[in-house]
Amino acid sequence: MTAPTSPSDGDALRAAVAPLVPELVALRRDLHAHPELGYHEHRTSAVVRRWLDALDVPYRAGLAGGTGVVAHLPATRPEGRSRPAVALRADMDALPIVEATGAPYASSTPGVMHACGHDGHTAILLGVAKLLAGLDDRPNPVTLLFQPAEEGGAGGRRMVEDGALDGVGVVYGLHGWPDVPLGTVASRPGTLMAACDRFDVAVAGRGGHAAQPDRTRDPVLAAAHVVTALQTVVSRNAAPGDGAVVTVASFHAGSAFNLVPSDAALSGTIRAFDDAGLRAVAARVDAIATGVAEALGCRARVAWEGGFPATVNDPFATARWAAVAADALGADAVDDAFAPTMTAEDFAYYGQAVPACFFFLGIRPTATATVPQLHQPDFDFNDDAIAHGVAVMARLALAGELDGVSPPSGRAAAHAAARAAPAG
Repeated sequence: MTAPTSPSDGDALRAAVAPLVPELVALRRDLHAHPELGYHEHRTSAVVRRWLDALDVPYRAGLAGGTGVVAHLPATRPEGRSRPAVALRADMDALPIVEATGAPYASSTPGVMHACGHDGHTAILLGVAKLLAGLDDRPNPVTLLFQPAEEGGAGGRRMVEDGALDGVGVVYGLHGWPDVPLGTVASRPGTLMAACDRFDVAVAGRGGHAAQPDRTRDPVLAAAHVVTALQTVVSRNAAPGDGAVVTVASFHAGSAFNLVPSDAALSGTIRAFDDAGLRAVAARVDAIATGVAEALGCRARVAWEGGFPATVNDPFATARWAAVAADALGADAVDDAFAPTMTAEDFAYYGQAVPACFFFLGIRPTATATVPQLHQPDFDFNDDAIAHGVAVMARLALAGELDGVSPPSGRAAAHAAARAAPAG
């Protein structure tokens, strides 16, 4: 492989990526066949470490509960050695879903599959590592983040707490996206993805014989009315222009057809584009669940589990991404005004610590194709997107103008100060 010698030479960079693709596809399919849940990515982490060892790229392992890996490539230019590093992040965990792709490389682990494309993300970042390690000219220091437990485990927060962003000036992450056509990328400055929380509602009543419902306080009926009433949180409490979601995703009650149970349980998620909106939605969920249950003779208790904050892209980091992606893929391949989405991402924690930009990598084969969505049993990452991901991420590592990255502010500054404070 002939490595490009100029970081501004997009054509040379794309030419350098092409020979890597067959190896990266094989790697991605190996990872797909051996999925691991959050904080249990031991095999995946070992694959990452072996790959970095073969490239002679130094790294720290054992972060974020044991499976996180942070690698570092120094700048080769003297003036670059004092610059802040460009960080690039990939998540490694899979989901507890039974795979239905029928692929020859389908999951060999019962009940676990890569239904969100993290196998593709990891393969892309390892491809970037191989490409960058072979360059004679790297103007910036580069940090590579291989993160566990994005799927609800907040592995990104633990990576930050473990110092993964030390010396980093800007961080980028990508996600394969079924709604974005292959060969294109999409993002936006400001809020890109929502904040989210999980709720669990326990409804307590009084059980009894199904033939004598008048002697019971039916928690199934009360819980069903709670589900229906929660649909008013968005339709009748949120302003039409506000983004909010309330979804009840689980309903469990009873064990026999002729017995009214004594309790029922619901669980779900709420989403909004800012913390204030999330708190307002949570307050209405609390009030509606407890009030409706009480009106029907039952009691409801709502428990909350914190999810992720909103993913907010730094304006300068996003403008830099758009310019770099246009060079890597062509100006027509970049959508820098993508509509925000109600999905959530723990990449948000990186953006609270340093300027950040998260973007979507197109994996839909054509503009009109219908493809499985994320978190579905028939989802599979599109291998044809690997080269595009490597090209954009590598160019982000090599491009200049890091001095203009804005400093952290607000919560991010407080978080950075707390990390810098001496222990004890």
